[in-house]
Amino acid sequence: MKLLYPNSLNNTDAEILVTWVNPAARLREEARRLPKLRWIQSLAAGPNDVLEAGFDVSRILITTGSGLHDHTVAEHTLGLLLNAARCLFEMRDYQLRGQWPSHLGGAQPDRPEGKLTTLQDARVLIWGFGNIAKMLTPWLNALGAKVKGIARSPGVRNGTPVYGEEALVELLPNTDALVMILPGSEATKHALNKERLDLLRKHAWVINVGRGSSVDEQALVHALDNDEIGGAALDVFETEPLQENSPLWKTKNTIVNPHAAGGRPQTPTTLVAYNLTRFLTGQELKNVI
Repeated sequence: MKLLYPNSLNNTDAEILVTWVNPAARLREEARRLPKLRWIQSLAAGPNDVLEAGFDVSRILITTGSGLHDHTVAEHTLGLLLNAARCLFEMRDYQLRGQWPSHLGGAQPDRPEGKLTTLQDARVLIWGFGNIAKMLTPWLNALGAKVKGIARSPGVRNGTPVYGEEALVELLPNTDALVMILPGSEATKHALNKERLDLLRKHAWVINVGRGSSVDEQALVHALDNDEIGGAALDVFETEPLQENSPLWKTKNTIVNPHAAGGRPQTPTTLVAYNLTRFLTGQELKNVI
């Protein structure tokens, strides 16, 4: 049994490939160069890069790094929510101009209606309620937020009410912050479209740390520039890096991050060792797609 790590340039007869942040061209080359592959272990949370590379998925087992990024993405999401609520992004802009934004400091109203100024009592809706949401929710609860979820399968998860997508019509108009953690697929493409953006209140923020394809960026730009929503904190985009001519660089109340929420898989060797042991003994692997 031969195991190939991404930096290995030989071993064309390798049967196992472990991949992490490899360029698309490199993965396409491996798909052509490694005809004996039986299993690919990706350390990414989603399988998109592997699936799009041309590997023969009819005979190759593919497992993802789901779970390796839960803490980092949840932590980053919390940071984006606090950034939005406390206007830290706006204060930074004034700092760079050498100006004192007196309207952002001093005496302020406590939890004014129709504005997101704190996570205390904020109504946070998490769309894509999986492992990252389960990590994030207790932190939000500790800060006083009221959390609900949207997922394919409704129910109660760790004490949080989770609804099906049909409930969006009722939930979006009563949301202060919409957190999107959807995977990238045809089923989720432009899931947040103009019709659903129109349901949000004028002060509501959109936070996207899932996949850029889940948001209709043109509709989002229109909503931001026309004050139809409060703002957007975006870590992912339809095209990455974000193109220089993208209007999202300069839309109102927009925080742009360079896909920075994850990128630090936690204890990946534990997952690889666990799956390798099970692969060699013919048992079912973890995170099979």
